[in-house]
Amino acid sequence: MTETSQPPRGRWVALGVLGIASFLDGLDANIVTVALPSIQRDMDIGFTTAQWTMAGYALAFSMFLITGGRLGDILGAKRVFLTGVALFTVASVLCGLAVSPAMLVAGRFAQGLMAALMLPQVMAIIVRTFDRKEWALAAGLVGALLSVGSIGGPLLGGLLSDLDLMGLGWRTVFFINVPIGILALLIGSRTLPSFRAGERPRLDLPGVLLLTAASLGLMFPLVQGREQGWPAWMFVLMAAAVPLLIVFVVHQRRRQALDGSALVPPALFRQRSFSAGLVVTLLAFTGVSSFSFVLTYHLQFGLGWSALDTALALAAWPLGVVLTFQFGWRFGPTHGRLFVAGGAILMALGVLATIGAVHAKGAELTWPYVAATALLMGLGMGLSTPILATSVLGDLPAEDAGTGSGVVNATTQFGSAVGIAVVGAVFFGLVGTDTTGSTAVRAADFSSGVALTLWYNVAAFLLTAALAPLLPPSRPAAAGADSARNENNEAVVERLVPDVA
Repeated sequence: MTETSQPPRGRWVALGVLGIASFLDGLDANIVTVALPSIQRDMDIGFTTAQWTMAGYALAFSMFLITGGRLGDILGAKRVFLTGVALFTVASVLCGLAVSPAMLVAGRFAQGLMAALMLPQVMAIIVRTFDRKEWALAAGLVGALLSVGSIGGPLLGGLLSDLDLMGLGWRTVFFINVPIGILALLIGSRTLPSFRAGERPRLDLPGVLLLTAASLGLMFPLVQGREQGWPAWMFVLMAAAVPLLIVFVVHQRRRQALDGSALVPPALFRQRSFSAGLVVTLLAFTGVSSFSFVLTYHLQFGLGWSALDTALALAAWPLGVVLTFQFGWRFGPTHGRLFVAGGAILMALGVLATIGAVHAKGAELTWPYVAATALLMGLGMGLSTPILATSVLGDLPAEDAGTGSGVVNATTQFGSAVGIAVVGAVFFGLVGTDTTGSTAVRAADFSSGVALTLWYNVAAFLLTAALAPLLPPSRPAAAGADSARNENNEAVVERLVPDVA
């Protein structure tokens, strides 16, 4: 590592800034989940707009995550990172001040786009700022803050919505980002190191445009189709996404052969385990995101629960993650297929338990039933998700680990967006959009809709478990393996940031 001018204590302050940005991403990806029904009531928006409010963030993040990493290589990680933080803060203000559904959705898209600028720079700055022996600790601390934001997001969203601070209601879930973002900017501008690649890569702008067009061609009809009565042009738009993806693949091959600057290097997909692993990842996260989305709407719109009551019941989910996360992290790498399959089966059981509870209890559903099913979901996530990405990347050479990791992260976010779009379309198609009837009628309609819709989630998790054997085989620890593993981890971290390796 090239020495920097950072003072010994300055790098830890810089790490705090990186942690704040990671916390914001984890927080905003999930804080809207419980607050969304309150937003919908207050702004009198339709269910379709509500879906875009959730899916728009994940979709924008997934589409521009790899591009954000490239821009950091080209323009400098510090510059791109601080730009992302500043504009993320501005986007949060726009969401909080939203006076129309279009303004809110645009703000959420902007948040996702700016998060895609921030997050890829985190590891680049860590590698540049810290000694090699400190990389694992620094990355772990940042990852922990991201997890805290993800886990605490729904609970904080419910608490802020119900507290109604200064009469702002749900808007505080966005305004809370403002002081945090300003603090990160003020400290980051003074403590983060400035560096840029010696040989700057080129941005594959045509690739970005092709992938964006294909993604929107698929997502727009899935979210808007039910509300607009599925006109023929929407099916044409979805069908057009296929040739666009084919053109994207052809373009990537030519771009890679020409100057090696493809957005997604085609060589990654020559590994069968990597391609299959992306399918497993996509399936798993379509089920995770959409489950919490549907259950939240049932509890608040169907049963009339408050945002805080909903958040407290669903708090058992992150508790389950915490209970099994360390177990999965420690033993999962040597039993990757088993942990992914076992975790997916546990999540399927959690969904089945939810279907059973909703069907049996109806309007009398109480928080112990919800908490128990949410706990099962958390236990399954804690077992499988910590090692899913590393399992998918298991057969890739170290020099492809950085790009492969970006593709896996983008697939995770895209899966979340697709899950909300597909399952949301089915759910709202079943329950309708009229929520003005009696509580008993709403509860019956929503209970029936939930019980039918969540069978998709059961199928997604069971299929995830069935496909887990396609992941790379685990490599059991052996004498001297710890030293080799450490050397390989260093090589992987270096390749996460080509400009400083």
